[in-house]
Amino acid sequence: MKKHADSIDAAILDRIRSGPQDRVWTPADFLDLGPRAAVDKALSRNGQSGHLRRAGRGLYHIPRHDPIMGSIGPSFDGWQDLLRRKSNGDIFPTGAHAANALGLSDQVPMRPWYLTTGRSCRIRHGKSETVLRHVSPRFVSTKNPTSARVILALRWIGKRLVDDDVIARLRRHLSPADRASLTADAACAPAWIADIFRRVATEQPAS
Repeated sequence: MKKHADSIDAAILDRIRSGPQDRVWTPADFLDLGPRAAVDKALSRNGQSGHLRRAGRGLYHIPRHDPIMGSIGPSFDGWQDLLRRKSNGDIFPTGAHAANALGLSDQVPMRPWYLTTGRSCRIRHGKSETVLRHVSPRFVSTKNPTSARVILALRWIGKRLVDDDVIARLRRHLSPADRASLTADAACAPAWIADIFRRVATEQPAS
């Protein structure tokens, strides 16, 4: 029995070490190696031995160390990859996060929420929880990813509150290439946002 357990432990470690260094692994990644219960126990043993670090319930990654902070969790890229796999869709910031990043809002959202073209779900990690909410692919299927973030930000702000000041700030924060892309991506946006896209794309930003 111990020999079989050692075999599963080793097989899991071999797969992890030969895979992407930033990946956050789940039991589903190893079900071809043995029954779910055996995989769960093997991951737990590898975590207890220090070969792996637990990032949350059923979440493991190769231990990472920062010279100042010491042991740290998964990388941003690794976490984003996990969110895409868990939701089976693309990941986007919420409208509040997009508005803040584009300089349209001073609010700094604290809750770890994302939008996904896949299924809504919740991922627990330690005492925290990341929430993914479904968004229609129509609004984020733009050729330029920045255009999708603009759509999400403006939908969050709301048509009534989008004034000339908001539009001027949007012009200032978008690069010339991003502004030029808005016209082509207007078809993905609601009609009122498409009108704003055309204004931002054609009018010159204030000096």
